[in-house]
Amino acid sequence: MNITKKTLKPFSAKVTLGLELGYTEKLIEKTEIIQYLQKIQKDLILTENIYLSVSISDTNIVMSGQIEPHILLSFINYPKFPLKPEKLKKEIEKLTKQLMRKFKQNRIVIEYLDETVMLEQSKEIDNRIKQ
Repeated sequence: MNITKKTLKPFSAKVTLGLELGYTEKLIEKTEIIQYLQKIQKDLILTENIYLSVSISDTNIVMSGQIEPHILLSFINYPKFPLKPEKLKKEIEKLTKQLMRKFKQNRIVIEYLDETVMLEQSKEIDNRIKQ
């Protein structure tokens, strides 16, 4: 067996997506998010030949009176389908905005190795945090 090795400079992005529709406390099914992600991935492959792989983990965000289930979307620059870091960031931010609109998220943070980006639709804050 011949094993080859390919390396890239480290790239990492983490997006934390709430599993509540807006501030309604109505839960979003994780499978619904996965199906939507797969649709976006398929469109990216067909239209731009971009393969944007994502790892999904369950997590919770705790802030004052708010304890909200979330999923953590983790991205790397996958060596099989490498992209320039600037392009990768652009695609991750575009995907995050699509998720925000679809699942009525007011605010999402993207953590990169070199910066943290907050995307926000309004200044509104969950009432449970204000308690």
